[in-house]
Amino acid sequence: MRNVDLAGDYLRRARVRLRALDVLFEGESFADVVCESQEIVELALKGLLRSCGVEPPRIHDVSEVLLAERDRLPQDLRGMLDELARISRDLRRDRELAFYGAEDLTPSGFYSREDAVRARDGARRTVVAVEPHVPGARGAEEA
Repeated sequence: MRNVDLAGDYLRRARVRLRALDVLFEGESFADVVCESQEIVELALKGLLRSCGVEPPRIHDVSEVLLAERDRLPQDLRGMLDELARISRDLRRDRELAFYGAEDLTPSGFYSREDAVRARDGARRTVVAVEPHVPGARGAEEA
């Protein structure tokens, strides 16, 4: 049995998290903006795939699936798929580094305001593009 509400739930959660990005950005927690942006993009794209009848894999970057399933996705989104895939791929690359850092890298010192702006813009662009194509994505929190 397919959970028809799951895709809408993904998008509602992504939209709420977009608001959290502004708090993180204002606090100059740029690494957290990058990390949270990745999660927003992941939720939004998985919501899109699920709403189109594609079971999303349990991985953080669904860009390959998005491109492989191009014909199953809404026609008016197809022109943006390369961009959405790039956003997903780029943010996935930074996910663990932004969260954990490394022996030779501290996330708060590595990620800049420009990195955070780019990540936040990608997350916003993804949610705005995908949301109209996911039934149930608009929720009570907007009332």
